[in-house]
Amino acid sequence: MTILIPVLGDQLSDSLSSLRDVDRSQAVILMMEVIDEATYVRHHQRKIALLFSAMRHHAERLRTAGWTVEYIRLDDPQNEGGFSAEVARAVERHSPDRIIVTEAGEWRVRAMFESWEDRFDCAVEIRADDRFVATHAEFEEWAADKKQLRMEFFYRVMRRKTGLLLDAEGKPEGGQWNYDAENRKPAKKGVRPPRPLSFAPDAITREVLALVAARFGDHIGHLDGFDFAVTPEDALAQREQFLTHALPSFGDYQDAMVTGEPFLWHAVLSPYLNCGLLDPIDLCRQVEARYHAGQVPLNAAEGFIRQVIGWREYVRGLYWREGPAYTERNFLNAVRDLPAFYWTGQTDMHCLAQAIGETIDHAYAHHIQRLMITGNFALLIGADPAQVQRWYLEVYADAYEWVEAPNVLGMSQFGDGGLLASKPYASSGAYIQRMSDYCGHCRYDVKQRVGEDACPFNALYWDFLARNRGKLGDNQRLGMPYRNWDRMDAETQDALRQQAAGFLDRL
Repeated sequence: MTILIPVLGDQLSDSLSSLRDVDRSQAVILMMEVIDEATYVRHHQRKIALLFSAMRHHAERLRTAGWTVEYIRLDDPQNEGGFSAEVARAVERHSPDRIIVTEAGEWRVRAMFESWEDRFDCAVEIRADDRFVATHAEFEEWAADKKQLRMEFFYRVMRRKTGLLLDAEGKPEGGQWNYDAENRKPAKKGVRPPRPLSFAPDAITREVLALVAARFGDHIGHLDGFDFAVTPEDALAQREQFLTHALPSFGDYQDAMVTGEPFLWHAVLSPYLNCGLLDPIDLCRQVEARYHAGQVPLNAAEGFIRQVIGWREYVRGLYWREGPAYTERNFLNAVRDLPAFYWTGQTDMHCLAQAIGETIDHAYAHHIQRLMITGNFALLIGADPAQVQRWYLEVYADAYEWVEAPNVLGMSQFGDGGLLASKPYASSGAYIQRMSDYCGHCRYDVKQRVGEDACPFNALYWDFLARNRGKLGDNQRLGMPYRNWDRMDAETQDALRQQAAGFLDRL
């Protein structure tokens, strides 16, 4: 009897469900570097290198643990270029009695898995991915009777299920579920945040870097100074660095932005969580332990845990509930092309140059840069949400459709009309000035709304509200901005809209 177990690039976990309760002497693990996955969007060079190197290291670890592993490299002469094609070749080689696979993280891959039984005339067992807290059924049950889905209430369900930050009576630590109101401080001037660890490429990684440079050198980004963790051991070392040096201040400054500081007090662990090198629940328990030991304040521990078992679990549940057509939604009928500077960072708007430039350099930007700089600008100009979503999927090392699409299309671009978020995350330059030092380095004046030197975010913000009033005018959370707009005289309103129109024409 032979069992074939395909393991994908985001399934690099020793505890993967498809490996459980399997006789290793009867199993063949199949791992594949395939061109289809590297190019269905033009992924950042660093992202491809991270995954290929982590996959090659994982294959060696599985072999050491006693598994038989067949590893198909991208440059293997017989490489067919796709998951199903490589599984077909493996089926020819081994004539397996059964294929076991852990469920896919994206709709398009799920469809491949579901076609295999008929295509290969072989039993296919698709096992649940239990690296998440919530099952699909649990999310469906929670969402079934609700007119609006809100993360905050789902998050409380996840806290109760895991027991994280609950006292002996099952109540939230400190008496509150959410301490986000304490987590909105701008960074102090002259701040020196801790740096994430850097990992020098070993021989496996250097071989991968050469391959990526040769095959994907025209993709966004570069490989200079590549220093991602590519093994669980290094990912755990990065986790320890965050827990010890950054987590204590993470809560206070998680929304802050500083010129020349791409990481600040952020964990930079999402690439490892999303490909399987780190376990998210174990990470949260480590955070909780630091709080109980008095090493981390409650607002930091709760804020971080909410990101993992709140937002991460919530967007996954919504993605699978809404179906593959979710990414086609466009509630605001936005159709503008995303500006070319999203691929170069070459713009006079310092905030965008910083966020995009750091994205190009690191395949990373923290969540406020993504939401309130690149996402906010795309929303204000009316960029096509499908293009915006595709860009985020391309450029970030932690981006997979299940986590990226709801965050971008739903939260950032309001493309689902409020299913995920209660209001559009739109702002003028005032928010950027309050939460960053960006405006002090910019050629535009954040205090001006019209004129050659006016910050583009200001007029664009009011233009966004005005042109979308038919869709957003009844949103209760936008009541105050619309009242402020209505208080302006017609001449001021017209000047703002003319300013926005001129800027958009120049794009």
